[in-house]
This record gives sequence, structure tokens and C-alpha cells, in this order.
Amino acid sequence: MTTIKTRLVAALGGLLLAGGAQAASEKLYLFNWTQYMDPAIIQAFEDKYDVEVVQNYFNSLPEMFAKLKAGGVSQYDIIVPSNYYVPRLIQTGMVQKLDKSKIPNFDNIMDKFRDTSYDPGSDYTAAYQYGVTGIVYNAETFPDAPKSWSLLFDPEVNPSYPFGMMGDGQVSMGAACAYLGNGYDCTDIDAWKESAKLLLKTKQRSNFSGFVDGTPALQQLARGVTHVSLSYNGDYLFYKEENPDTFKNIKFMIPDEGTELWVDSMMIPAQAPHPELAHKFINFILDPEIGAQLSNYNYYSSPNAAAQPYLDKVLTEPPVTPAESDIDKLHFTPSLEGDKLQTFNQLWTEVQSR
Repeated sequence: MTTIKTRLVAALGGLLLAGGAQAASEKLYLFNWTQYMDPAIIQAFEDKYDVEVVQNYFNSLPEMFAKLKAGGVSQYDIIVPSNYYVPRLIQTGMVQKLDKSKIPNFDNIMDKFRDTSYDPGSDYTAAYQYGVTGIVYNAETFPDAPKSWSLLFDPEVNPSYPFGMMGDGQVSMGAACAYLGNGYDCTDIDAWKESAKLLLKTKQRSNFSGFVDGTPALQQLARGVTHVSLSYNGDYLFYKEENPDTFKNIKFMIPDEGTELWVDSMMIPAQAPHPELAHKFINFILDPEIGAQLSNYNYYSSPNAAAQPYLDKVLTEPPVTPAESDIDKLHFTPSLEGDKLQTFNQLWTEVQSR
């Protein structure tokens, strides 16, 4: 499969800084999801501040968290986690508060993303993009696919075609909770246990292909390795727009039982090597035209109110902007801590290991 909108990965040589003055050798270290940043935006930031940006990538939140715990908290200047990992990062001391006096464009963020349950008052976060996790499937294989998680969990609906689940435990557990009637955002331990049992049965089916996240799930669908899986609405449209023939039979669905609405935010690690530059980067991304350019590139929704007039029309329609009939089916994945987090991790470990 050909590379789509080639990612910019800077492998930069080192020059000594003279007298502490900013020079071209100063670097900003960005830790982000794959296929999530327009290279032209990076180039514009580098040109404006005479710096270089080094990008590193993760494919899942557990991967991001593990790398931060292994020393990344002092290696990266900007990280881009999803909403339900934000409290975990704050409570473990991995991130620092934002100095909003250095982010005048912060006021461009929509009100609903400036005082959230996962970061009241946005002390630590600046919203980057938001989107939906849903079912992606081959409509030629499933011409009458139900608008339901049963496409994954009911062996009578899909008795033989290969399918995958998402490697993020909370998303897969949430899907099972929703299918069983307990709501996507369930936190009841008995509901989790019931969902874990369903996931174990699902794993044991002969046509289960494994756990895979986001973009790789779409690539597997395109190659015919799987016929149904989970992915994100922006990734889906990104690939469909770039490869219309390959993706002509692949559809995106918001199941009626409910699914995930997520928000990714920019945060600064507690020991970031260049916090001043990190604040400049956040402010740069929150510029109205830059914010629109970002969404127009990666096909996700912009939380930047001032960017809305500059967005491409395709971003104002499903699947990027959900239909009115689907709005009440979208839920934040709950943030877990303490005993509940420990219990959940034990259940998910059991699901993965058996």
C-alpha cells in the first residue's frame, strides 16, 4: 500500500547553542499519534521560530503511557493524549500546568472543551482535535450490516469472516458493555466482569484475528485480512479520500448501543526540556487558520471555534460531524483511578492472556 501524505520525521544533527540564544539547533520534541500532523504546519512553525521539530509517534494510549513512564517525561516537550488518560497523567505528576498568559490563542477553544470533567478549568490541557471511535466494515461482505456491536460480538451475525478488536482495553471493554446493555461508559465492576467474559468468548472464536488499533485496522480491511474492526472516523475518511477505489466498499458506523467520543489535547510533560517553546507551539496550533489547516489535513473535528470558517465542507458532514440522530450515542470513555483502575487492569490482563 502506498504511503499516504508522507509523515515528516526529523532526524536532526546537533549544533551547540551559543550563549543560550535561540538558534536553528533548538528543538521541539513532539510525541503524537501517527498520521496526525500536517508536515506543512511543522515547517511553518520551524520557519517562524527558527527551530527544528523532532516527531515521535505512538499508536495507542497504553504505548504512550509506558514510554512516558520509561523516561519520556523528560524527553518530550508536547504530548497528545486522549481525554481519559489526562487524569492519570496529572495524578502521577507526569505533566505540568499550562501558563495561559503565554497562550493568547487559548481563548479560541470552544467553551465545551475549556472546562471538562477530565481537566476542570483546562489547567493542564489545550484541546487539539476530537472524534469518534466506531465500527469499520466491508459492506460487500455485510450488505445488510446491523447498526450494532453485534457485527463483532454475535457469531450468528458474523459466523466466519475475520474480525478484529481494538487493543485499547477501555475501548474494547466499553464496546462489550454497550452491547450487553450496560452503556459504553459503564464503570460498574459486575458489568465489567460480564463484559470480560464476552470478550474472552469473542477471542476464542475461530475468525477472531486479534487486537489492533486505528490506522492498522483500516490497512487490514483494505488488504482483506479482516472484514470488520474498530477505527476512528477521521482515519477512515483520510484513507477513503486518498484511496477511493481501495476503500469503496469500506464503511464507518456508529452503533446504536453507543460508542466513544474522544478529545485529544496538547499537554507539556513535567520535565519537558523546552517548556517555553512548547507554549509557543500550543499557541501556534490554536491560531484559527492553522487549526483549520490541521483538521483539513487529518479529517478530524476542530475544537477551535475561530477555525470553523476555514474548514473544508467534508468536515461538516458525517462521518466527521456525526448525524443528529447519533449525537446521543456518543460518550466519553471514563477516567479510572485507584481501586477501579487496578480492578479494570486485572480484568483486561486476563482477557489478553487467556
